[in-house]
Amino acid sequence: MSIESDARFWDKLSGKYAKHAISDPAGYERTLDCTRKYLTPQSRVLELGCGTGSTALRLAGDVKSYLATDVSPAMISIARSKQAEQPIPGLTFESGTAETVGETGFDAVLGFNFLHLVRDLPGTLRRIHALLKDDGVFISKTPCVGDMNVSIRLAIPVMQAIGKAPHVCVLRGAELGDTIAQAGFRIIKSESHAAKGNEPRPYIVARKI
Repeated sequence: MSIESDARFWDKLSGKYAKHAISDPAGYERTLDCTRKYLTPQSRVLELGCGTGSTALRLAGDVKSYLATDVSPAMISIARSKQAEQPIPGLTFESGTAETVGETGFDAVLGFNFLHLVRDLPGTLRRIHALLKDDGVFISKTPCVGDMNVSIRLAIPVMQAIGKAPHVCVLRGAELGDTIAQAGFRIIKSESHAAKGNEPRPYIVARKI
């Protein structure tokens, strides 16, 4: 499997993904509210793994510029269709990854439901560090598959073998913060934003040092 195969997987899923309702609306709204506290009208923001643009469309109006990227061209096409119906100055959607972003000096990099899908987590975190300006923040919310029910962990390789699941990094919450810190960040907030159940999906704000 490769980045190209990841893109094909999400391209095929894009239509269904766009129609899927947010599973935890209260938790999602809390994530947006907390994230806004780290953004200003002068912020330059990069979002990685933006999907079909729902979060970008909610946050981009609060900042100076907002570049939203995703590995899937089909996801980006849907996001641009949404943007055409809801134009926001300074919002741009592009297909790509952290490694293909040409700009640097961002005030904030966002990655929601993203880190568990990257193939080289330490490398991607180092790249995010390089994309940020000094003292910039990386804000993430990540499903920690390693902390989920064992039946879920066992099902993932089977689903991958039949093309029903993408590449997934089996992260544990206890190690996620350490891995982010090792890439040159200081964790300034770590909390759960799950509004129902005991979902292992930590919300982390990390400042570049």
